[in-house]
Amino acid sequence: MPDSPLHLRPLPVLLVFVGGAVGTVSRYLLGLVIPSLNGFPLPTFLVNLVGAFTLGVLLEGLLRGGNDVGWRQRVRLLCGPGFLGGFTTYSSLSVETVLLTENGQYVMGGGYAVASLVLGVGAAAAGVWVAANVFRVPTVIPGSEHSTITSTRTLHLAQPARSSAPEPAGSWVDPDAEQLDDDSEGGLR
Repeated sequence: MPDSPLHLRPLPVLLVFVGGAVGTVSRYLLGLVIPSLNGFPLPTFLVNLVGAFTLGVLLEGLLRGGNDVGWRQRVRLLCGPGFLGGFTTYSSLSVETVLLTENGQYVMGGGYAVASLVLGVGAAAAGVWVAANVFRVPTVIPGSEHSTITSTRTLHLAQPARSSAPEPAGSWVDPDAEQLDDDSEGGLR
């Protein structure tokens, strides 16, 4: 089963399912606490913006930590398409936009749709920027085991060290190097 795609493996599917269930319930509960603002669907608007920002931080932070394998991959699946996929809601955005325009609130409906999309992209970009300025990219010695593609699916974004000397103390070593998706030993994925 290690050679099968992630969506056919039990653990990744379970992680996305559990994260999605928790994210969906969280969105529902926030919708009960946050009121609409004069007909404007504020709960969905805020949830989508917070979700976009958080997804930007999550994915950039994980990416800067190393390959999408082992615990990073499990966190990404649980929190990204899982929790945040259930927490955010494009379908509610669409339905609420249609309902606003059907009720004659064309400016609010159009503004809601455009603001959600534009500010959502901006929130995701802001999340990437925050993570890029918080998480350090590990350095890798050129020619070392981890300076090249270590999986057929991913590539380290680590910057090569400036020296060609042997690996200094504190240089980066991938703790998940033995858990790559394309290895044949199996294990948790």
